[in-house]
Amino acid sequence: VQLVESGGGLVQAGGSLRLSCAASGNTFTISAMGWYRQAPGKQRELVASITSGTETTNYADSVKGRFTISRDNAKNTMYLQMNSLKPEDTAVYYCHAQRMVITTTGSYEYDYWGQGTQVTVSS
Repeated sequence: VQLVESGGGLVQAGGSLRLSCAASGNTFTISAMGWYRQAPGKQRELVASITSGTETTNYADSVKGRFTISRDNAKNTMYLQMNSLKPEDTAVYYCHAQRMVITTTGSYEYDYWGQGTQVTVSS
């Protein structure tokens, strides 16, 4: 699975951005996708995730009510709509996909990451 992010940039506080993550390869076995972010000097953290099938979503408390994760299965693309951006949202945002493969010997999970896209929110 290959993941390519786009849509990052510089925005003023209170503004909006939409990130996109295009997936290619063995996308039919992807079980969940998500967005993570990493600010300078901090650990990478989960921002939002969405499962395949039921499309159950999950958000970090810090972005609830401001960010919306979605996916377009026909385009193999996931999105993150970010509204009411704050300076503390500044980070490199990474697309993540988890693929599950079930064989006769068991089930195996594989993780894939995009290259990251910078989001900078000025005050």
